[in-house]
Parts: sequence; C-alpha cells; structure tokens
Amino acid sequence: MLTINPDAPREEDDAAFAGDATMEALYAHAPQSANFNKLRKRLMRNMRQAIDDFGMLNGQRRWLVCLSGGKDSYGLLAQLLELRWRGLLPVELIACNLDQGQPNFPKHILPEYLTSLGIRHRIEYRDTYSIVKEKVPEGATYCSLCSRLRRGNLYRIAREEGCDAIVLGHHREDILETFFMNFFHGGRMAAMPPKLLNDEGDIMLLRPLSYCAEDDLARFATAMQFPIIPCDLCGSQDGLQRNAMKAMLNDIETRMPGRKDTMLRALGHINPSHLMDPKLFDFAGLTA
Repeated sequence: MLTINPDAPREEDDAAFAGDATMEALYAHAPQSANFNKLRKRLMRNMRQAIDDFGMLNGQRRWLVCLSGGKDSYGLLAQLLELRWRGLLPVELIACNLDQGQPNFPKHILPEYLTSLGIRHRIEYRDTYSIVKEKVPEGATYCSLCSRLRRGNLYRIAREEGCDAIVLGHHREDILETFFMNFFHGGRMAAMPPKLLNDEGDIMLLRPLSYCAEDDLARFATAMQFPIIPCDLCGSQDGLQRNAMKAMLNDIETRMPGRKDTMLRALGHINPSHLMDPKLFDFAGLTA
C-alpha cells in the first residue's frame, strides 16, 4: 500500500510549488488552467492506482527511472517527482538515459534538462546501434534486438547504482498493443506486466503508467514543453506490427469510445476455466 505523509500537500492543491526548486523548474512552463490541472491530477491518480494495485512500493527503496527523451518517459519522471514532493513516494529516484549510439542523437538535451531540475542522473554510452545494424538483416526492424540490448545494460546500471527497481514509461496503449501482437502473431496471450521480477531475482521492473492513456501523456508533454527527442534516429521503421495494432485499437476506440479501458480491465480479470490452457486449469481432471 502507499505510504502517505499526512503533512504532505493534498492532491487537490494546485501546482504552486513555491520553495521547492526542482518542482518550480519542472512546472515553470506549465499552463495555469483548470484543464491542465485536471489532466495532471488524472495522470497522478492513475499512477497512484497502479502503484497501489500492483504493490510497487513493496520493499523498494531506490528506483532507476529510465528516460528515452520521449513524451512518455518525461511524463513518468514528472509524475514520480510530484508524488515524491507530495510525500506519496518514499523512494529515491535516479534518472538514467542510455545513449545507444544512434546517428545524430542530441547528447546534450537530457543532461541539460536533468541538471536544470537538480535531479540526480546518469548518462551511459553504449554503442548498441552498431551491433543491431550488424545483426539485423536489411529491411527488418531493429526494435526487438535494440530493446533486449538496452534492457541488459539497464539492469547492469541499476546494480551499479544500488537500485532495486527499474522504472519504465510504458502506458495503457503499449500494454494493449503488446497483447494483440502476441495474440495475432505469437499465438499466446501475454502483455506487458506492470510489475516483473528479472530472471536473476534481484531487480524489479515497474511500469507505473500502466493505467495512463497515451493521449493524456501526449497532451501533458505538449503543455509542459518537454524537450522531446524523436524516436526516428535509427532510420525508417515503417510496417512495424506495433503500428498496425495501434491503428486497429484507435479505430475500435473511435467506433466504440471506452473500449481501450474495457480491454485493459479484461487483462486483469482472467477466468482460466473459460480458456483453453490445460496448464492453467485441470480440464482432464474435471468430472461430473
């Protein structure tokens, strides 16, 4: 359960972060409007709910917050910082960016941004881009191998920094798209879990944005004027299966608003006896 400081500012308070240099710098360009405050509070409520539902604070003391420079990871960091300011997140945060050697990557943006906020951070350079280019056949997509190499380095960095959790910025749409990719192309029912223990059993992987909508994160990033780094530095990746899943889900949501939330809830309400996996339910032993 969440550990709440009773003297902390309430969620209903506006974002007047006077006296806190990090929070003042973080929200320096944020609009002072009712619509923005509703958006900010909705993201915070969704994140708090995910942290509570999946026990993300169960023994965790130091989190490595992974930043790509995209809208999602910026939003993740901002919400975590505000939860800490409100006394709702009793963990130490270390921001981390893994520079994977993509051509024309703007190396200065994240260090300058994090320094301006006074946030402890680590920028790590590992040329995994060259490895991916060498191993992946021409015309194939880089994302899968790139992700595996990135994850391995992040686990190493977490251990070196004494972190017991890696925190990623995957949101509601990422989870649903992964589910349908596995459903249509992998022949299995699996998605991105909000909380996962690594194979070695020493580091937890957390996704506090699991209940947050991508559109909300995009609007939040625009309002906050985050210095976004585009995810197109490794060349054209047209035709990705994930893009097809995203288009399908957006079409469903347009035709039947609210279906994304319904599908996400379905992932948390599994009835093994009404599926077809004998490893999860003893169909052979079921007798009248």
